[in-house]
Amino acid sequence: MTTPTRLDAATLRERLDDADPVRLIDVRTPAEFEVAHIPGSVNIPLDSLREHRTELQRRLAGGSGEVVLVCRSGQRAQQAERALAGTGLSGVCVLTGGLTAWQATGAPVNRGRERWDLERQVRFAAGFLVLLGLLGSLLVPGLQWFSAAIGAGLVFAAVSGTCAMGMLLAKMPWNRAASFDAQRAITQLAGRR
Repeated sequence: MTTPTRLDAATLRERLDDADPVRLIDVRTPAEFEVAHIPGSVNIPLDSLREHRTELQRRLAGGSGEVVLVCRSGQRAQQAERALAGTGLSGVCVLTGGLTAWQATGAPVNRGRERWDLERQVRFAAGFLVLLGLLGSLLVPGLQWFSAAIGAGLVFAAVSGTCAMGMLLAKMPWNRAASFDAQRAITQLAGRR
């Protein structure tokens, strides 16, 4: 049986009850993970996953059960899938619609302290910078081009499926957990068989 590259929330719920359940990697920031995550998932943020993908491949290859990548909507999980595919790791799929789709089915979620998710932070920062550029252009002629550059960056982010502003915001202190340890997370994930 070949592993599908996409998995819907209802199917994931069934597979979590199997004798050989899937292993869940949540690729969101530690702060987003702390707010809400699927029970049993292990948080390995996208940047850390890219950095440790060879070790992940080595620890997960040949293990039982498939690996399901989760994020808020599926975009970062798809990037993680591409990163892991480059290592030759098989049995990896993406939760279609991410945590949003999971929650829409009424599936259980572990909750922590409420924070803004990364996508909302990007929308706020981009909107603030555009507004700042437009209002600032009343005092400094030509500053409206700053707002145009932010708009162009958002268009590029949508077309390419990547977001430089999101990657930058993910590195901010409020999006990092002081206790995140990539090696511990990889070991925890590899032990779930």
